[in-house]
Amino acid sequence: MNDAAIIHEAVRRVKAGELKRPTNCVHLDQIQEVEPGTMGCEDCLKSGSKWVHLRVCLTCGYVGCCNSSPNKHASRHAKETGHPVAMSMEGGEDWMWCFEDEDFIVPRRR
Repeated sequence: MNDAAIIHEAVRRVKAGELKRPTNCVHLDQIQEVEPGTMGCEDCLKSGSKWVHLRVCLTCGYVGCCNSSPNKHASRHAKETGHPVAMSMEGGEDWMWCFEDEDFIVPRRR
């Protein structure tokens, strides 16, 4: 499956209530089936910086680097835009993180 297909399937499962564990996130209604804007951190690509892991915003498709990366662009994007939920773009991972509620959202796997 490509990145977009993984995102779409994970979002579909979350919206259907198919969660691996309960979540305190109250923003599930705001997640969308998005297409990643880039295959790397958008801002790091512009500045020539490096990243550790990638997250995709489930509101607009912005791709930013994780909090282990020097620039923490995914967190910055969430704060600046109010877009609360991002999903890991790492291979084999389909978990999401709500920046506002500081909680994981983990779809049940089939």
